[in-house]
Amino acid sequence: MSKFTSLRPVLWTGNLEETIGFYIHILGFTVLAKNDDWDWALLQKNDIQIMLSKPNGHEKVSAISFTGSFYFTVTDVDELWEELKTKAKICYQIETFDWEMREFAIYDNNGYILQFGQHADEIRKAE
Repeated sequence: MSKFTSLRPVLWTGNLEETIGFYIHILGFTVLAKNDDWDWALLQKNDIQIMLSKPNGHEKVSAISFTGSFYFTVTDVDELWEELKTKAKICYQIETFDWEMREFAIYDNNGYILQFGQHADEIRKAE
């Protein structure tokens, strides 16, 4: 059976430059590649890569939407919360949940939900 080695989501956007700006200036991503003819960019932060694109003629969409969220596991969720809580629209504030994850969520400039979490055990060990 084939081995899966990575997942690189492609987020559709109506404004590529604005979305690139959000991910660079708010979340600290860098642009690895960009093609203006394709209305496409590849961004990276640490081991995470995200592609951004305007929908093309093959994609039948009437509006930009996604029914779910993107969950990022991070090493210091409290520090990230302090950094982002005034820079982005909040979906929900930081909290430790029954499933032993300390997490929060924001919206990106397109309305996609970005969740950030850390296992509560990791936080307790660090203290």
